[in-house]
Amino acid sequence: MRHFSFLDNIIQQIDRALRLTTQPTTANRPNPGAVFPEPTLTAIETQQVIALMRINHAGEISAQGLYNGQALTARLTHVRTQMEAAAAEEIDHLAWCRTRIEQLNGRVSYLDPLWYLGSFVIGATAGAIGDRWSLGFIAETERQVGIHLQSHLTKLPLLDQISHAILSQMQAEEACHEASALAAGGRALPWIVQCLMRGISKIMVTTAGYF
Repeated sequence: MRHFSFLDNIIQQIDRALRLTTQPTTANRPNPGAVFPEPTLTAIETQQVIALMRINHAGEISAQGLYNGQALTARLTHVRTQMEAAAAEEIDHLAWCRTRIEQLNGRVSYLDPLWYLGSFVIGATAGAIGDRWSLGFIAETERQVGIHLQSHLTKLPLLDQISHAILSQMQAEEACHEASALAAGGRALPWIVQCLMRGISKIMVTTAGYF
């Protein structure tokens, strides 16, 4: 079995970032919104849904960077495996969001490569500090994502059952990721770090909604 060097892994991550941000991804599980008919939305409602789903798509791009960065620097094998498994599950979220955006003739964020690479650096840094802090970072990230998803669910048009189903499924799975990270030994982050994470998240949410 070939052992990859740190440089090999960095090159692989650059390649992964390019593929994730320039090509549609394929989900491994059925889209939870596929069972519902396409609703009749106004032009304003359609643009609102596109913006919300673009934000969530950008968030999933960031999640890929975060998990992959942490997997690269994780010290314990079981932690690395957990990060890689979570990233694989989040691929479905990524695919579902992009599919919904395309169904509405929208586009993903122009800044997706930036979201991935920035999150990758943050994830790799968190992993290098220590596995328990890295897992705590994951738990806090997923907690904040769950709050954003709940907010988006209240903003979606009531008729759009497709988007509601997608975000509801994502919210349930993000909660599972949070619980798993804590169960694996994740530490609660200092409040100042939590505030910083919320600030960065707000910048991404605001920017991705438009660009």
